[in-house]
Amino acid sequence: MTLTDGHVSVGQYLATRLLQLGVRHVFGLPGDFNLNLLDEMSTVQGVEWVGSSNELNAAYSADGYARVGRRAGALVTTFGVGELSALNGIAGSFAEQVPVIHIGGLPARASMASGAPLHHTLLDGDYGHFVRMFREVTVADAVIDPDDAAQEIDRLLVAMISASKPVYLGVPLDVANAPVAAASLDVPLAAVASDPQALSAFTSALTRHLANASSLVVLAGPDIHRRGIERDVAALAELPGISIASQSGSKAILDETHRSSLGTYLGATTRSAESRDRVDDAEHLVMIGTTFSDFTTGFFTHRYDPSSAVELALDHARIGHAVYRGVRLDDTVRALHAAAASAPLQAVPATARAAALVSATATATDDSALTHDSFWPQIQGWLQPDTTIAAEAGTAFYGVLDLDIPERSDLMGQPIWSSIGFTLPATFGAMLARPDRRPVLFIGDGSAQLTIQELGHLYAYGRNPVVFLLDNDGYTVERKIQSPDASYQDIVRWNWDLVPAAFGADQVTVLSVSTPAELQAALSSTRTSDVGAFIRVVLPKYDAPRLLEVLARGISEVNKH
Repeated sequence: MTLTDGHVSVGQYLATRLLQLGVRHVFGLPGDFNLNLLDEMSTVQGVEWVGSSNELNAAYSADGYARVGRRAGALVTTFGVGELSALNGIAGSFAEQVPVIHIGGLPARASMASGAPLHHTLLDGDYGHFVRMFREVTVADAVIDPDDAAQEIDRLLVAMISASKPVYLGVPLDVANAPVAAASLDVPLAAVASDPQALSAFTSALTRHLANASSLVVLAGPDIHRRGIERDVAALAELPGISIASQSGSKAILDETHRSSLGTYLGATTRSAESRDRVDDAEHLVMIGTTFSDFTTGFFTHRYDPSSAVELALDHARIGHAVYRGVRLDDTVRALHAAAASAPLQAVPATARAAALVSATATATDDSALTHDSFWPQIQGWLQPDTTIAAEAGTAFYGVLDLDIPERSDLMGQPIWSSIGFTLPATFGAMLARPDRRPVLFIGDGSAQLTIQELGHLYAYGRNPVVFLLDNDGYTVERKIQSPDASYQDIVRWNWDLVPAAFGADQVTVLSVSTPAELQAALSSTRTSDVGAFIRVVLPKYDAPRLLEVLARGISEVNKH
C-alpha cells in the first residue's frame, strides 16, 4: 500500500480496516462495477482475495469464516445481479447474528445521478432498489463518496462488530480509487462499550438475585461464539453448583465430558431426561447468548419460563422483567462469574447423562445395508480433537447432534435460518479462518446439489478436508414431514464418484460405502491421512436419525394448525 501525502485510496482504507479486524480473506466475484475496488484492495498486503463460484456461495463462505474465526467475514459483489445472488446468505447471517460486511461495487456516481439506463439495472433510473432490499437484513448501510468514505466505513464496521450482524457498503466505481486521509487508521475500531451505570446497576441486582442461590444452571447459546467468550463460559463450569447445557447452535461449547456438562438441550427431545429436568426445573436459570425458536426448544416443548430467567444478550441483560440496556455480553458474563463466586452455591453431583449415541470404539464388520443407526456410531469413534465439524440442515445436523463432540472442536450448522446448501461453502470459509483444524463436512445429496460448485475450492485450499456425502436419493427431511413419495421429493441422481474430479479435485481420495464394513475401511484409511477425502455414504431412502424423526413430527404437527 502506497501512502501519498497522508492519503490512501478508499479501497485501501477499507482493506486495511478489515485486516485490523482480523479479516485476512475476502470472498466474492469480479464484475465491471467492482474492478476498481478490487484493484485497490489487492494492494494491501495481508488481505487475500478468494474468488468464489457464485455470490451465494461467497456469502455462505464469509458467514462460515466469521462463525469459526470469531472475527468477521467480508464479501465483494457487483451491482444488482451479483448482490442479489448473495441476499439469501446475508439474510442467514442476520438471522443467526453473524458479523459480515457485504461490499457492493456500484456504477459511477454520475451514472446513478442521471439515472442512466445501464446493464444490471431495472432500467427505471432508480439506483436505490438494491440497497433498500439489503436494509431489511442489515443493521447499517451506506453508499459512500470521498468526502465521508472513511467515517462511513468506520461507522459500518463498528455497527457490524457491535451488533454481530451484517452491514451493507456500496462503493461507486469512481469512489473506489479516490483518495482519503489515512490518519484514522491509527485509531483501532472497537465494539461499543457497556454503559458503566447500567453495568453497575445490573451487577448489583444480579448479586442480590443470587445471594441465596444454592445451584445455578446455564443455558449457553450461539452468541457466546459471536463474542469469542467461550473461555469465560468454561470458567463458570469450574465453580461449584453450576451446570451448563448448550443449545444446538453452540453444542460442545463446554467439553461434553466435563462434570458440569448437561449436554445439548432440545426440550422434550433432549437425549438425557435428567439433563432436561435440570434445565427446566432449575432453581436459577441463566440464559447466555441464547436464541429462542421452534428448532432450539424442541418445538416449544421446553418447560422453563424464559421471562423468569436471567438473560444475558449481546447488548442487554434482563433479570426477570427488569431490563438493563447497553450492557455487553462480555461484561455481563464476567459479572455473572463474580456474583456466582460470592453466592452460597453447593456442589451438585454430575448428571448421569444418557450414554453417547455409541461407544467411541465402536466397530463394524458386517455386510448389511448401512443405516443411520450403524453410520453415526462409527463416526463417533472416528472423530478426533481439533476438528471443525459442519453438518447440513436435515439428516446430517440431527445425526451429529446425538454425538459427543471431541475436545477443541466446533460444530457449525444453521439451525435458525436452515438454508440447505449452506454448509459446503461455509466449511470452505471456516477452513480458511481456522487452518489449525481439520474440516469435516456431513451433507445430504439434495443439499449438496445447491452449492456443489465450491467443492473445488474446498480441496484446492485445504490440506485434508473430509466430505461425507449422505446419498439417500432426495429430500429425506421433507419426506418425513409430508408426502414421502411425491415427485417433488426426488432429485436427479448424480454420479457422485466423478463429481470431485469434475470440480478440479482430481487428487482427492474418493470412496463409496454402503455397508458398515466398507465404512469402517474408509474411516481407517482417512483417519490420519494428509490427503482430502470425498466419501459417498449410501443410505436407505426413508431412513433418518432419531432426532430428525422427532423434528419432522414436530414440523408436521405445527403445519396442521
